[in-house]
Amino acid sequence: MEISPLAGKLPPLSLLTDLAKLVSAYYEIWPDAKVEDQRVQFGTSGHRGSSDRGSFNQAHILAISQAICDYRRQQGISGPLFLGKDTHALSEPAFATALEVLAANGVEVRIDPDLGYTPTPVISHAILTHNRGSGAGQADGIVITPSHNPPTDGGFKYNPPHGGPADTAVTRTIEERANAILQGGGAEARRMLYEQALRSSSVKRHDYLRHYVDDLSSVIDCEAIRSAGVRIGIDPLGGAGVHYWKPIAERYGLNATVLNEGVDATFRFLSVDWDGQIRMDCSSPYAMRGLIDRARQFDIAFGCDTDHDRHGIVAPSCGLLNPNHFLAVAASYLFGGSRPQWKPEAALGKTVVSSGILNRVAQAAKRPLFEVPVGFKWFVEGLLSRTLGFAGEESAGATLLRKDGTPWTTDKDGMVLGLLAAEITARTGKDPGILYQEITGRLGNPFYERIDAPATHEQKRKLLSLSPQEVAMPTLAGDPVTAVLNRAPSGGVIGGIKVISENGWFAARPSGTEEVYKLYAESFRNVLHLRRIQEEARTMLAKLFAR
Repeated sequence: MEISPLAGKLPPLSLLTDLAKLVSAYYEIWPDAKVEDQRVQFGTSGHRGSSDRGSFNQAHILAISQAICDYRRQQGISGPLFLGKDTHALSEPAFATALEVLAANGVEVRIDPDLGYTPTPVISHAILTHNRGSGAGQADGIVITPSHNPPTDGGFKYNPPHGGPADTAVTRTIEERANAILQGGGAEARRMLYEQALRSSSVKRHDYLRHYVDDLSSVIDCEAIRSAGVRIGIDPLGGAGVHYWKPIAERYGLNATVLNEGVDATFRFLSVDWDGQIRMDCSSPYAMRGLIDRARQFDIAFGCDTDHDRHGIVAPSCGLLNPNHFLAVAASYLFGGSRPQWKPEAALGKTVVSSGILNRVAQAAKRPLFEVPVGFKWFVEGLLSRTLGFAGEESAGATLLRKDGTPWTTDKDGMVLGLLAAEITARTGKDPGILYQEITGRLGNPFYERIDAPATHEQKRKLLSLSPQEVAMPTLAGDPVTAVLNRAPSGGVIGGIKVISENGWFAARPSGTEEVYKLYAESFRNVLHLRRIQEEARTMLAKLFAR
């Protein structure tokens, strides 16, 4: 992985997006539904693309919005639809387009009172709150965000009444209908003028911020943070939660400093990521350079990505924690007696490519482990049924139950995870970096890395269809192989392969959006052992691709 010379530095003017050109392309380019890259394609986090590439344009949003209206009618979803957007440049026009279609279809839409930004977890919280306390039809939601993707990108995702990301069956239905509308030139999409939609009786203002902020004490021990006087540093990274943090601090009397309240769709105030792109990745030490440099000014600091569903925890003892490390700290704390009202059988949820330290934390806490394929949608049912207490991904997304053991969100919540880091610091008197060292001192120290490697479409297809029987690996880096999986232990196809030994493992999955495959590997011995695991994994995959 070659690191750009710009990594960790503020971007030069040449790297900034021409916002006028980008937004113009949203309206001017009409995608060709016969071209695969210009069709509606729902990945693990909705449809994403860029207007200048013909993959995120007005035509896409018209088609997807109408397809969602059609889906709601088919499913009898008659409650309000909670609509939110982040701070990416394409989110604003996409919000307007979606509202035009939703209002024309008579959908009761709830939007921010000031037409402001709404984080992904706030939408999930609103859906669950409505559906738990109202008999007036089931609610669902749309979040307009490409997450931490570069400023040129747009994203559009649908959350059904369960409040979490839509599963494959739902997205396939919406995708197919949307592409049919796109193929027909968009004629089937009903719409009205934006100003008319804003005045429509079906479009109502909803105080997202107040409802979410007032409810935070049900999931986080805010009083413990206040009484301990924990000094908190917060960098919203120019994202959708930018105006949430001061009201949170004021409401609960927290000693919190919001380091940057700026919103600029070029994101010129962020340091450049590892590959020379501007990316709002709160798990990247390059993108988080500004907050890392100030870590020692605070007892705990954190940032969130653009839609605030991911967390990046910065501790004075170690700087930015690897997401796997903080998940281990959070799980150990939550299952270690801090949530006595949770069911004793409530499990720890993780993905198959998350660190094995989580397996050991669950075992030490005498909690079940629920290991699933990549994608937060796999956790939704367990969170709703309360059989999962805490669930997280290696990509820094996680959520947890309320203190009374009822669901908080069924989507990732970076805001709550940041506040959980402050709660942990307040109640243990130690920052999460120190706590992680204590955990690995007891349970073993993992060495974990993910690598993206080039792969053609055909190679990705082979990897996707690889069966355990085709993996001829009796040993892995000198240890006997104990399992070869193409399905997660708790169910669901991995979309690749995972090979496990007693002291390490690797997993390989094709990317859904790029011509690469992702190689995850971990050793509980040392870095040299990790390198050997990676080398043997690449050798096996090279033989597979050569067939």
